[in-house]
Amino acid sequence: MTALQRDRGTAQSPARTASAADAAPAGQGRALRRKGVRRHWWFTPWLYLLVPLGLLGTFTYLPIADMLGYSFTDWDGISPEKNNVGLENYTDLFTRPELFKVFLVSGVYLIAAVLQICLALYFATVLSFNTKFRNLFKGILFFPYLINGVAIGFVFLYFFQPHGTLDSLLALLGIHGDHLWMGDPDLVNKSLAGVSVWRYTGLNLVLFLGAIQSIPPHLYEAAALDGANRWQQFRHIIAPSIKPVISLSAILAVSGSLAVFEIPYIMTGGANGSRTFVIQSINMAFKFDKFGLASASAVVLLILILLVTWIQRRLVPEERVELS
Repeated sequence: MTALQRDRGTAQSPARTASAADAAPAGQGRALRRKGVRRHWWFTPWLYLLVPLGLLGTFTYLPIADMLGYSFTDWDGISPEKNNVGLENYTDLFTRPELFKVFLVSGVYLIAAVLQICLALYFATVLSFNTKFRNLFKGILFFPYLINGVAIGFVFLYFFQPHGTLDSLLALLGIHGDHLWMGDPDLVNKSLAGVSVWRYTGLNLVLFLGAIQSIPPHLYEAAALDGANRWQQFRHIIAPSIKPVISLSAILAVSGSLAVFEIPYIMTGGANGSRTFVIQSINMAFKFDKFGLASASAVVLLILILLVTWIQRRLVPEERVELS
């Protein structure tokens, strides 16, 4: 064999090897690749969830666990010593009726939350149809939710002060007199709840608008052909279609009314009968140095919110709405 023939044979051997690899069954290659993918794919979703789960555990579940531990101690928030007192904080909390009277204040905010949902549902229904300047009205209604809560509190302090903006507006309507909107225990919670309605109506409006706009237009057309007016369209088409969103808003309203803090704390500091459960817990911790009792109060509030949410879910179970 000559050197040229040997070189040709050497050059042709890789080609024969490649042709043999190509001649291998294609199904066997796919099976091997599928087996390798199946072996490694199970942990891939957890890689994407690792960071959010880590943040959730660090800033939510770990503080809750610490709070639960503090609720069984007499810690004052400063001393390094934490003496275990068992259920003494919970016993003290449930045997002092004045600590639970603050939930009467939450009842005022709950009524205001119902009014807020009704207003948001009304405006969302009206603005979902062909209304003039509807985009302008959407912006006006949603704008208060974008404002910082501290700024809202200071603005409404001037609004509610004697001889202030509200008294001037009432004087134009023929209602004269000085009203202690922030000083009268019969008026202060109603005034503060009104501020919450003004601020959070826009949030519910956006939720309801998004749900209403997902309803197929041909349902309205069919209802109009049958002679249905706007009220009948709302009753038989809109309300059943957005029932899950209304249920969600109700849950947020109840939990929010139990945990009211920002507006009354900024505007009154809890004075004149406007103290809420959260403000009371903060005063226990930072004014009276009773971190153990404040932690027990926070645990009770958390349990109440979870219980109310569970009851609402049982009374109004989540249903899948089919739109066709």
